[in-house]
Amino acid sequence: MSKLGFTWNAASLPAVQPVGIKMAVAIYKQQFTAFVWDASALEGNPYTYVEVKTLLDGVTIGGRKVSDTEQVLNLADSNKKLLELVTSGRFDLNKETFTLLHTIIARNEALEWGVLRGEGEQTQYTPNVHLGEAGLYKPLPTLPGAVELNRVFAEGVAHIKTLPPVEGALATFLFGALQQFFFDGNKRTSRHMMNGWLMSHGFRAISIPAARAQEFNEKMVQFYISKEGTEMMQFLLDCQSD
Repeated sequence: MSKLGFTWNAASLPAVQPVGIKMAVAIYKQQFTAFVWDASALEGNPYTYVEVKTLLDGVTIGGRKVSDTEQVLNLADSNKKLLELVTSGRFDLNKETFTLLHTIIARNEALEWGVLRGEGEQTQYTPNVHLGEAGLYKPLPTLPGAVELNRVFAEGVAHIKTLPPVEGALATFLFGALQQFFFDGNKRTSRHMMNGWLMSHGFRAISIPAARAQEFNEKMVQFYISKEGTEMMQFLLDCQSD
C-alpha cells in the first residue's frame, strides 16, 4: 500500500502525449460548458446541457431548485478559478489550492467548506461513503485540528510530486476521493486538482462524460472496496480520449 492509501500498476497505463499548457487551457475553455455539465450530472443534478449553457450565458432557468442552480454556478466559478490559477502559473498541488477550490465548489452545500474535516466548528461528525449493496466506506475520523488528515495530505502530496505528471494527476483524484478530506465535494475538488496538475504540465484535462456516470460510479465502488486504483486510472485516461 502506498502513502496514498491505495495501489496501482503504472506499467498498465497507456502513454499520453502532452499538447502544451496553452493548448491544454484552450481546449478546457472550448469545452467549458461540457466540463460543468458533466460534473453536475455526476452529482445527480437535473440540469440538462442546454440549461447549463443557458445559465452560464446569464439567463435563469425557471422551475429548477435554487440548490441545483447554485451547484452549477459553483462548478462554473471553480472552473474559472482553476483556469486562472493555471494560466497565471499559480496552480500547485498544495493545501492552499485544495481548500481554495473547495471553498468555491462546496459553498452553501457542504457542512463546512474551505477547511479540512476537524479544522472548523464541526469536529465530531465523520461522513461515510455509501457503496450501495457493498455497505459503507469509512475514512479517517474527524478530529479537532485535523492533525492526522493534515499529515496524510502533506505526505501524500509530497509523494505524488515524485511521480510522472499524468500518473500523479490520476493519483491525486483517487487520493482525495479515498481520504475524504472534506465533508462533501471531495471528488469534484479532487478532479479539479487532477486537471490543474495535468494542464500545468501541458496535458489535456479530463472530464467524465455524463453518459458514463454509471460506469464511473460502479468503478469507484470497486476502488473503495479494493483500494486498487489501476482500473479507475485506465477509465479516466479513456475519458480523456473521448
